[in-house]
Amino acid sequence: MQAYEKHSSIAALLNRNNVDTDQIVPKQFLKKVQRNGFGAHLFHDWRFNADGSDDLTFELNNPAFKGARILVTGDNFGCGSSREHAPWAIADYGFNTIISTSYADIFFNNCFKNSILPIIVDSHTLLALMEEIAENEGVAFEVDLDNQSVSTPGKNDFRFEVEPYRKHNLLEGLDDIALSLVHADKITTFEQEQKIAQPWLWRDA
Repeated sequence: MQAYEKHSSIAALLNRNNVDTDQIVPKQFLKKVQRNGFGAHLFHDWRFNADGSDDLTFELNNPAFKGARILVTGDNFGCGSSREHAPWAIADYGFNTIISTSYADIFFNNCFKNSILPIIVDSHTLLALMEEIAENEGVAFEVDLDNQSVSTPGKNDFRFEVEPYRKHNLLEGLDDIALSLVHADKITTFEQEQKIAQPWLWRDA
């Protein structure tokens, strides 16, 4: 998993509430178990017309948001089914930060496992950020996970909360597998000692 680093990036605005995972990545694209390649299908039904061309009325097709790594969106983001493909698609598209007032629990947890920082703000802060983006499309925000802060040119700066354990894992780029491998030496030592003390457990290994 890629380590999360302090960065300044364009903030894209998706001013919609209750965006569910079937809109984030529709079910017909859930045919792979690899995490890559899903960015092409992010918000497919909104991004594209029936003939496959870009729907220029969709927010993220705005040229000002090209290359954005920060997604500012409405309440209850990531609701619906619990598919992990949703954060896979978001990360593969290029976003590593989402700012909203609330998230579905499973989606929120899955973000941290895929190098995505889901920031929670109050409604007043979200409105101020949305207005700043709307008035200056292409504006860049600075996200500093280490200091748990976001800075904007319009001075809508704020601090955010994140659990220390999750913060550490994001900064170090540790997913569940990588966390286990941190203790590889201890695991190897345990296995070697167990092979001596309880060899019958290892007869078929």
